Amino acid sequence: MKYTILAATLAATVAASPSHHHQHHHAKKNAPNKVEKRAPDAVTQVVVGPTATVYQLDGKILDADKAAAGLADGEYVVVGETTPTYVPPPPPPPPSSTPATTSSAGGMKAQFIEEPSSSSAPPTTTSAPPPPPTTTAQPTSSSAPPPPKSSKPAQPSPPSGGSGLNADFPSGKIPCSHFPSDYGAVPLEWLGTGGWSGLQFVPGYSADSQSISDIITGIVGDTCKSGGMCSYACPPGYQKTQWPSAQGSTLQSIGGLYCNSDGFLELTRPDHPKLCEAGAGGVTIQNDLDDSVCTCRTDYPGIESMVIPACATAGQTIPLCNPDESDYYVWDGKSTSAQYYVNKKGYGVADACVWNSPLDPKGAGNWSPVILGVGKTAGGLTFLSIFQNLPTSTALLDFNIEITGDVNSKCSYINGVWTGGNNGCTTAMPAGGSAVIRYF
Repeated sequence: MKYTILAATLAATVAASPSHHHQHHHAKKNAPNKVEKRAPDAVTQVVVGPTATVYQLDGKILDADKAAAGLADGEYVVVGETTPTYVPPPPPPPPSSTPATTSSAGGMKAQFIEEPSSSSAPPTTTSAPPPPPTTTAQPTSSSAPPPPKSSKPAQPSPPSGGSGLNADFPSGKIPCSHFPSDYGAVPLEWLGTGGWSGLQFVPGYSADSQSISDIITGIVGDTCKSGGMCSYACPPGYQKTQWPSAQGSTLQSIGGLYCNSDGFLELTRPDHPKLCEAGAGGVTIQNDLDDSVCTCRTDYPGIESMVIPACATAGQTIPLCNPDESDYYVWDGKSTSAQYYVNKKGYGVADACVWNSPLDPKGAGNWSPVILGVGKTAGGLTFLSIFQNLPTSTALLDFNIEITGDVNSKCSYINGVWTGGNNGCTTAMPAGGSAVIRYF
């Protein structure tokens, strides 16, 4: 007999282990960082800390191991999910004119709501997470049309794959002024940070550091320089390999190559000499629409902005990086997975793979309608989730999504309706299988 279960995404101030299910990771944005030259009109509100997924059968909570095994064997089918909502706390006070170190219980799974600002620089946060919210199901509507597209100059094309993917990076030999596109990295020129996907200046860091407390996030106009962690993008299907073992003292994530005091780039994981490595594989995006779609991954570990592009033109199929938790970033002792923001069709990379979208401030970038989660567990299962970007955004996607292939349950968003009638769905793919995320 096949039983139907409900997957509930619950908020918590302490993260549960993600080893048996895919966690819904909504990127925190520069939460505890010391930040320079921020736009004074940007307001950020903390939503909630880490999230975990539990499974219910006939109103009773299932053991995570039993749920994962049942999903893998086809004994259980996920019929829907709930997502947490809450009343946000008051906004933090306006930033002062001088940098100030902030503190909070940060982390990749923290969520933030931001009021759109005319500034292109993402704001920072200064508040600590509130108590856990109440979990309820959220209704959705498919009646709201997408905002009109403004007439503006031609956007940059999605960057092509970097050359030299298989070349070992010569640590300490390349000047920080040279973006390493000849070693697989892909420059993101539209961000205005010298091609780097994110910059975090860590003046107190050394190779012997156990943690890092002084972190200054780079902004538009900055570039990689001495004392900086310089993060980078990789081609679709690949992900960066570099992040220091020392992470933020209040659980900030930090990633990239390190620019040393002599002005040369150093590997932060010398046992991974290639800058980009393929994920576990098996997952592709198939765009059956008549227009392009940009699916943007968070720069994690790092500044956690959704800037890593996987843009598929009309009719194109592209690989989507599927991190293997056995060899990917560990946050606060817990395995992590990848999070992607699915934008409306036709949006150029500079309007989609950014935090604040100049074209659609309330419906793109951090406010994209749908979030996609992908990750392979140590047990071999790849979990794939699609869900509404609530409570951050009420924007609606202007096309359909379904996950097909070697998956154990249906998961789709068709004509404004999610599988199971809630706000998202999760399915699983066995080791050696393949899954297609189809846009149509």
